[in-house]
Amino acid sequence: MNIYVTLDYELFFGARSGSVDKCIIEPTEALLKIVDPYNIKFVCFVDAGYLVQLERQKDQFLELQNDYNKVTQQIRYLADNGHGIELHVHPHWEDSYYDGRQWVFNTSRYKLSCFNQEEILDIVTRYNNVLKRVLGKAPVAYRAGGWSAQPFTPIKKALEKNNVFIDSTVYPNGYYNSANQVFNFRGVLQYKTEYNFSEDITKEDIHGSFKEIPISSFKLSPFFFWKFLIIKILKQKQHQSYGDGFALGMDKKEALRLLTLPSYSVVSIDGYKAKLLDKSFDKYIRKTSNSGNFVIIGHPKAFTPYSLKKITSFIEKRSSEHKFVIYQG
Repeated sequence: MNIYVTLDYELFFGARSGSVDKCIIEPTEALLKIVDPYNIKFVCFVDAGYLVQLERQKDQFLELQNDYNKVTQQIRYLADNGHGIELHVHPHWEDSYYDGRQWVFNTSRYKLSCFNQEEILDIVTRYNNVLKRVLGKAPVAYRAGGWSAQPFTPIKKALEKNNVFIDSTVYPNGYYNSANQVFNFRGVLQYKTEYNFSEDITKEDIHGSFKEIPISSFKLSPFFFWKFLIIKILKQKQHQSYGDGFALGMDKKEALRLLTLPSYSVVSIDGYKAKLLDKSFDKYIRKTSNSGNFVIIGHPKAFTPYSLKKITSFIEKRSSEHKFVIYQG
C-alpha cells in the first residue's frame, strides 16, 4: 500500500488567523521530528494565496516580512529534503488583507466557483507562480481549499494551462453544503484509491487527462462527534491544538446532521480524528487487498499532542511493510 501523508499548510480563517509560528512552523517541525528517523517524506499543500498576500504587503509591515521569511525558508527546506510541495488554493485571499494588527478575512468568495473563468485562470496562475518563484520548480498536484472543487470544468482549464494534472481533493462519500463550502463526493466508490477523470472529479473517465488520488475516508456514527464535543469542553492538555487561531464556524444545519446521522469524514492526523488512523487503514487493507493508496490529510494548526502520538504509533507499525510516497508528475 502506498501511504501519502498530506498537510494543508495554512493559517486559520475565522475571527483570528493565529500566528505563523504556532499554526504552521512549529507543528510542521514537530512532524518532521517524527518522520525523519524513518526517512519518510510528506506533502505540504501550501496555501499559495497567503504567500501572494505576504509578497504584496511585506514591504509595508515588518512582521509580514518576518512571516514570509519563516514560511519560505521552511518550504524550501522541505523541498530540498525530498518532501512534496503542492498547490492549495483558498481564493478568499483575493478579498482579504492585513490591517497592521491582524489579517482581516472576507470569505464571501471562499470557493473558486465564486469567480468567472478568466478570474480563475488568473488566480490559479498567480498562486502557482508564487510557488515556482519560491522553490524554483512547479507543483504537480492540486487540492481545493475547503474541498470545494466543484464544478471542476473552469478549474480544469486553469490547471491545464499550469501543467497540473493530479488532484487530491475528493474524499469518498464526503458531503457539505454551506455558504462558504460546497462539495458532494457521494458518487465516488469508497475504496477506489485512484482514477482518471475529465470534467467531473467524481466520475471516472479512463481517457481523462487528470488523475484523482482521493483522500481516504471513513464512516462515522454521530456518537463520535458527541464524544468530540465533550473533549472540546473538557480542554484536556493532550487535546489542545498547536494553533492559536479560530476556524470558520460550522454551518448549524451541517453540525446538526453530523450529530444525528452517520456521515463520512477524511482520515486525518488532526486532533481526536487521529484515533481512527489504524482502524481505517486496516479496513483499506482488507477492502483493497493490500494495494492502492491510503491518503491521510492533516493541518499543522490542528495537530495536538494526542494526534502526534497517534501518527507516531501509526508510522512505527506501518513503515516496514508499506511505502510512504509523495505525488509524482
